[in-house]
Amino acid sequence: MSSIAQRVVSRPEFIALIAAMMALNALAIDVMLPALPYMGEALGVADENERQFVVSVYMLGFGAAQIIIGPLSDRFGRRIPLLSGIAVYIAAVTAAIFAPNFATLLILRFVQGLGAAGTRVIAMSIVRDRYSGRDMAEVMSLTFMVFMTIPIVAPGIGQLLLLTGPWQAIFVFMGGLAFVFGTWMFIRLPETLAPENRREFRPEVILEGFKIVFTNRAAISYGLAGMFMFGALFGFISTSQQIYVGIYDLGSLFPVAFAAVAGLMAISSLINSRIVQRFGMRRISHLAVCVFTVVSGIWMTFAISGFIPLWLFLCFLGTVMFMFGWAAGNMNSLSMEPLGRVAGTASSVFGFIQTVGGALIGSFIGQQFNDTVVPTSAGYFCMGLAALTCILIAEKGRLFGVGEAYSQPDAVAEPH
Repeated sequence: MSSIAQRVVSRPEFIALIAAMMALNALAIDVMLPALPYMGEALGVADENERQFVVSVYMLGFGAAQIIIGPLSDRFGRRIPLLSGIAVYIAAVTAAIFAPNFATLLILRFVQGLGAAGTRVIAMSIVRDRYSGRDMAEVMSLTFMVFMTIPIVAPGIGQLLLLTGPWQAIFVFMGGLAFVFGTWMFIRLPETLAPENRREFRPEVILEGFKIVFTNRAAISYGLAGMFMFGALFGFISTSQQIYVGIYDLGSLFPVAFAAVAGLMAISSLINSRIVQRFGMRRISHLAVCVFTVVSGIWMTFAISGFIPLWLFLCFLGTVMFMFGWAAGNMNSLSMEPLGRVAGTASSVFGFIQTVGGALIGSFIGQQFNDTVVPTSAGYFCMGLAALTCILIAEKGRLFGVGEAYSQPDAVAEPH
């Protein structure tokens, strides 16, 4: 353990490293959005809803691989699965530059998602290796704050790349950034998994780890709540270009509007990092989900009644996304808190559930797009209700609890 401790980087660089891991995933989604019409035109895809698959198949690959990355990281440590995944990511985006048709592009996007899976799992595992409780929530909030800057700048980067070159330039950019980040992690990222915490990579051991995760009522309930919240987010992201450009005719200002809302999420994560030590993860996340659900319900009512002007649309969307920033990091921390001994496996389970489940939910919401914001607002409202239900199950019907220790009899107390 001492050799590991000696290699731990400073707290600011540690947060930056974790944010860089997560940024590769966020970039792979958001930088593509301005290019969807160009890809569709170049590869003969006329249906706008079909172009959304460039995002959704990536998310499916990203989620599917997580179920195995976690047990691998619990056996071999965090560095090897992470760096191997980044290598796959780079190979996929390089091949995508030469994709001859849309089907090939989708396959390579799926492979790119497979490679990126380690970034999400390893990021969560490393944070849990080093922190617990409200400290973990604070670090996660700061990481999310940096992570949320990517949606602010990514569509603008994509738009700029499209002004200076073909859509393939976006894949060149993603590959170059992945190489830079991967090199940084290779040089500076320490191995945070202590030797005594490594688990054998055998079927019975893996199944035991999965059993620990799935039988912890509070942890799995918060994980499912996160899935529903991310499903609503993915539903909006997949249709954002159609909403901003098709409905509100923003054209080249689409990245600006997208960045404004993402900026609110970054601000909310920063505020959360400042207040979570005082108010606790439960109070903040429960309040956020309640407001998220109520506001999206009002939004849906307005949308059903008729056309919503852009300023009102942004008010509704900005509010629910601000609440999302408060809810996401805290609920992830609450799901991981009691599972430190199997952090890699737990992270993979929750990553798989939230990414694959969220992508399928988001894809379903996106496919309902009908040139109005009714499907989007309804998606937020329904997913908010589902997340709130999961929280009530996790907390046995009680909201706004003050304790951070898992006192439920089915929780697993983990040393830290």
